[in-house]
Amino acid sequence: MLTIDLETARRFILGKQGLWPGRRWQGSPGVAQAMRAMEYLQLDPLQIIARSQDIALHSRVLGYTPGLWEEAAYQQRQFFDWGGWLAARPMDELPHWRVVMARERQHNARLRSVAHEHADAIVEMRAVLQERGLASNRDFKMATRVRTQSYRGRKDSALALYYLWLTGEVMTHHRENFERVYALAEAVAPAHLMAPSDQEEADRFLIKKDISFSGLSRVARSSDTFHRGAPLDRARQIIEGLLAADEIVEVRVEGWKAPHYALRSDVDALQQLSAGRTPQEWAPLATDTTEEALFLAPLDHVSARGRAKVLFGFDYVWEVYKPQPQRKFGYYTLPVLWGDRLVARFDSKLDRASSTFIILGLWLEDEALGRDEAFAEAWARGLARFVAFLGADRLDAAAISQPLLRLRAETGVGLRPG
Repeated sequence: MLTIDLETARRFILGKQGLWPGRRWQGSPGVAQAMRAMEYLQLDPLQIIARSQDIALHSRVLGYTPGLWEEAAYQQRQFFDWGGWLAARPMDELPHWRVVMARERQHNARLRSVAHEHADAIVEMRAVLQERGLASNRDFKMATRVRTQSYRGRKDSALALYYLWLTGEVMTHHRENFERVYALAEAVAPAHLMAPSDQEEADRFLIKKDISFSGLSRVARSSDTFHRGAPLDRARQIIEGLLAADEIVEVRVEGWKAPHYALRSDVDALQQLSAGRTPQEWAPLATDTTEEALFLAPLDHVSARGRAKVLFGFDYVWEVYKPQPQRKFGYYTLPVLWGDRLVARFDSKLDRASSTFIILGLWLEDEALGRDEAFAEAWARGLARFVAFLGADRLDAAAISQPLLRLRAETGVGLRPG
């Protein structure tokens, strides 16, 4: 068993996800490289300042512009999107995911209900795609459809298309304003990837993928993530087999109760970090996170769903779905990464009519940072790159209560005040 301290665990998880010690990918080729390293790129439709997936890639890829991930997915066909937990996944993994899609069709009670209640609509949508090639939810007017009560679609046509997509008969051909445009799976995926893999092979692969996604993962988390309806004892059997085959290793983090698992291929990085060294392949192309702060996406895996508290002692909740009176910070608050720590958060909005990026509030974990010149410079560099990424022409930083950080923001960004 390998034993590491929390700092090593934190740096390993950040580095494996491409967030530390700085951006190590660049441009369009770097987008695909980053998406593979991340394992999953979670997708979300909300676009308050930018969509979560674009913010996630901006924090990892130099020169990233919104929407570049769609080029990799829908033009180059390097990735496909799928799942009730919606994420982009590498296309060459499709045979394993087709095993999971078949399990969805067989064991998902809600999908079985859809298949029963909307059988005619499913047959119709299948025929439409065979005839037209492409179809989207918007092609079918509510007045001509059966209304449903499902949050997955208010029309039977939408629910039928969703069913065909989740069970693998159709795939996302491309997106228009984030709306899926569907095509039959064989029209999107290469023919050699259409056949499902062996069940046991898929199970092993998907657990290893989940371990890689988390960097360090527990059995319960692995089984819940990869395997719809799989009993925990089955997941443990797979874990034991992977341990015996030396494909994964057990890792104990000082201060954590449960042992975790890491890929055998990641042991060298863990050992280097434990010795105070940074893996050479993680070297940033430009500034590091001490010189330039990064702003994490609201759904970034290193900080979402309670992980920020475990790794950083940083209590982060995405408050977008909370009623306004219940919000502690703001609607679309983003964590700020400086070095290997989450040290602040800010809420903001983008006024597209005036092309103004408006900071609504900045909250520091330690108020002394408001007077720290090194942090002020890193904050300003990160903000300048972020505003350029958003394409804003003006910055309104009046809500920043710390004079030094407000001044550095306004002078560092180099835009006209809002």
